[in-house]
Amino acid sequence: MDRMETICIMCPMGCSLTVESDGGNISVKGNTCLRGKVYGENEFTSPKRVVTSLVRLEDGGVVSVKTNGLIPKSMIGDILRTIKDVRVKKPVHIGDIIIKDVLNTGVDVVATSVREQ
Repeated sequence: MDRMETICIMCPMGCSLTVESDGGNISVKGNTCLRGKVYGENEFTSPKRVVTSLVRLEDGGVVSVKTNGLIPKSMIGDILRTIKDVRVKKPVHIGDIIIKDVLNTGVDVVATSVREQ
């Protein structure tokens, strides 16, 4: 039997979850709502995250960016390496798509703020 302990981040309660699998069935214990059950199951089978980073402006400064959806945790390093090589031209506005469909995930990297030098 596989087992994992985690803290649910779906609401401020921060329930301590125990997720177990006997190979076919997944059980979640410790959650106080359905969101915790779903979170525990997803975290156990296929953890995903929103990725945040910075992109450089061509003439100085940076743009903070994030993915507008969840990325498989196993792809975070590849996504960050892709973002690292990007340079953008001004003007950049909050919500602008910086990288469309990053690494064929169906998720875009979007601007969240701009800091010029």
